[in-house]
Amino acid sequence: MQRLKLFIPLGIFIVLSIFFWRGLSMDPNEMPSALIDNAFPTFSLPALADESTTIDNTAFPQDFFLVNVWATWCVACKVEHPFLLTLAEQGVAIFGINYKDNSPAAKQWLTELGNPYRANIVDASGRLGIELGVYGAPETYLVDSAGVIRYKHVGILDQRAWDLLIKPVIDGTVVQ
Repeated sequence: MQRLKLFIPLGIFIVLSIFFWRGLSMDPNEMPSALIDNAFPTFSLPALADESTTIDNTAFPQDFFLVNVWATWCVACKVEHPFLLTLAEQGVAIFGINYKDNSPAAKQWLTELGNPYRANIVDASGRLGIELGVYGAPETYLVDSAGVIRYKHVGILDQRAWDLLIKPVIDGTVVQ
């Protein structure tokens, strides 16, 4: 019986190793979102351009659009930014959520790197991010003309992700 007790730590180690291995093998872009096929959360938050004005859901267009969660402290957001500029030049409507960030730094970022957003929402407390189930930045939501979230992309949005994951949803060639 004493010898069996010696194997308990080994058993615990093996079980923990299996859980750790499964966690590492998961694709972060496949994180589930409870909001898929549900309405974008109702909000009223300050605009980054002028924090004395507010932006709410009525600012969204009556067509497909993207909502991009970003911040100046997010290194991946800087990598993603040129592609967002390209999408905006192609006419894709993009709204930004400046997530838990410093507003003056965010304004400077957009001045220096360009502004792909039709409007930017200041989410200093992260409350809207919590309602969206944000894991971190960058995250991008595809929202349809009825204000329903159709897709959530975690991580850098690039041409490959756009072509394979988001554009097919807009074109109706993929059922989410």
